[in-house]
Amino acid sequence: MTTTTPGFRPTHVVPADGMPAWEAPDPGRPTVPLDPLLPVQLVERHGDWAHISCANGWAAWVDGRYLVAVPHDPPLPGGPATEATDPRPLLARAQHALADYRAAVEDLAGGGLDGESFRGRTHGLRIGVVVDGESMWLYDPAQGRWLYGDGRRLSTYVTDRPQPGHDGPGHDPTRVVTPDDRA
Repeated sequence: MTTTTPGFRPTHVVPADGMPAWEAPDPGRPTVPLDPLLPVQLVERHGDWAHISCANGWAAWVDGRYLVAVPHDPPLPGGPATEATDPRPLLARAQHALADYRAAVEDLAGGGLDGESFRGRTHGLRIGVVVDGESMWLYDPAQGRWLYGDGRRLSTYVTDRPQPGHDGPGHDPTRVVTPDDRA
């Protein structure tokens, strides 16, 4: 019987082949490898190193580049920030932006553009579309938000803009203390 740590919510799963793990972000301190598709919660990152915890409370360091992100659940009906939006106009804008990007790639591959011209032509293009069966997550660059859709309507899922009245983590920023600061 496994005991789940209260508040554990997986953010990632281990790749299908499993993965090595370490006691610390140090290749000289290996520990037991992680099982394939094990749900884990990302606690912190240091470069490519990721400190993860498991449902039973066990923690380890892994190469975070190989963790597979778990999508968040779609918004619940009647939950906060749920305005009904027709998905078709935003899908058309995403389709147009993707067509522009593809045309630039074709021109670059065909020798009609150099790298600088390609960067100039694609500068400012932002596209985000994830479709998983009937569920869809669509990025709206004009509003700086991801929307969740079920084919009939879109509702705000998350925004990349600051929330009104939210001043951050609620503590002073972390800073590096040097030996001179201690005196």
